Amino acid sequence: MNKLRLIIAREYMSIVGRKSFILMTLGMPLLIFIIGAVPMLLGYLNDKGSDVQQVSVVDETGRYGAALHSDEMYNFVIEKDLTMTNARDFYSKAEDGIDAMVIIPRDVDSTGTVDILSKGTITPALVSAVRSAIADTIESARLASMGIPNLQQMVDKAHVDVDVRSIKLSEEGEKESSTDLAMGLGLVLSLFTYMFVLMYGAMIMNSVIEEKTNRIVEVIVSSCRPFQLMLGKIIGVGLVGLTQMAIWLVLFVIVGMIAGGALGISGMGSTEAMAAAGASADTGVMDGIMKELYSINFLPIILYFILYFLGGYLLYSSLFAGLGSAVDQPSDSSQFMTPVMLIMIIALYAGMFCMENPSGPTAVWCSIIPFTSPVVMMVRLPFGVPAWQMLLSLALLFGTALGITWIAARIYRRGILHYGKKASFGDLFKWIK
Repeated sequence: MNKLRLIIAREYMSIVGRKSFILMTLGMPLLIFIIGAVPMLLGYLNDKGSDVQQVSVVDETGRYGAALHSDEMYNFVIEKDLTMTNARDFYSKAEDGIDAMVIIPRDVDSTGTVDILSKGTITPALVSAVRSAIADTIESARLASMGIPNLQQMVDKAHVDVDVRSIKLSEEGEKESSTDLAMGLGLVLSLFTYMFVLMYGAMIMNSVIEEKTNRIVEVIVSSCRPFQLMLGKIIGVGLVGLTQMAIWLVLFVIVGMIAGGALGISGMGSTEAMAAAGASADTGVMDGIMKELYSINFLPIILYFILYFLGGYLLYSSLFAGLGSAVDQPSDSSQFMTPVMLIMIIALYAGMFCMENPSGPTAVWCSIIPFTSPVVMMVRLPFGVPAWQMLLSLALLFGTALGITWIAARIYRRGILHYGKKASFGDLFKWIK
């Protein structure tokens, strides 16, 4: 037991003491923020910073061209002297001052077809703007042609936007929840589980291959059992993962408290505080977001996230350690790692597929099967999971993880001293036997 503790401490300190670990731990939240913010910023700059495109409009009907209003992206100019017969010839000979040409035929009321000419690829934004404007105008014209007084006003008055509220009934009473927020939280948790298991499993595999390549493992196994060495690596790196997640959780809470204080949000009664802070225009939106956040019980979700992370990590990291011991170079590990990576990718896609129906049969079975449950169960957690399914899933996950660890240990004790010849799947089965 003393040797196991020494191996765990050595593996833990060798990673935590690195500058890369500190930078990764402190920089990952910032990196996630940048990944989320940069696409929105680039989209904003792309819309604001682009030149206004000149679009000519040929309207044979004489009624629908005026529906195309110029904006910060497109300047629509109606060409009164052009018809469909000479519009294409005119545009093909035109200089670069015209970026595109919209042709509205005479029978657009019956066909609903509008042509857009361009010497390059037509942008989706232009297609959407033309489609929306012409469709709304034709619809209004058809309503007016029916000869019913005030028909357009009646249609507008009959239009209703239905706001569907999600009310969760429990022993504590009614509590309003958000389906979109639950789906987003489930997706984030499943991605984090996939990322953490893959990242820390790769750490173990690289450590095993590095020690084997440097022949350090021959010295280590002379004073401890191979199983102790493998288990020490798995536990040590697992503790590194828990340490990193704990730091991220603390940073998340601190940033949330600072942001909440800056916005005047201190609890469920945030409406008055925000109004006093001069944010009365956004009070309803922010108050709704806070109510949705408070409707989710984060404590059990975090607890189950840690349990499924540990179970999934133990299952896959033992595979990484066992298969990593069978190769001499990282480049030789692809033949063994491809099946494992395929299983993890299938688990991730299964989780995304089950987001629309977290209680469906596919979601239930994938959350019980040990190789997919760490990812799929994260999608189901925010929606509530029956206790028996949770207990069965955890029992199968940890039971399978222990069995895989035993099999990986049999591969590991032979593989770490196997040099020269490239191991095959047949060799792995022989080592297991």
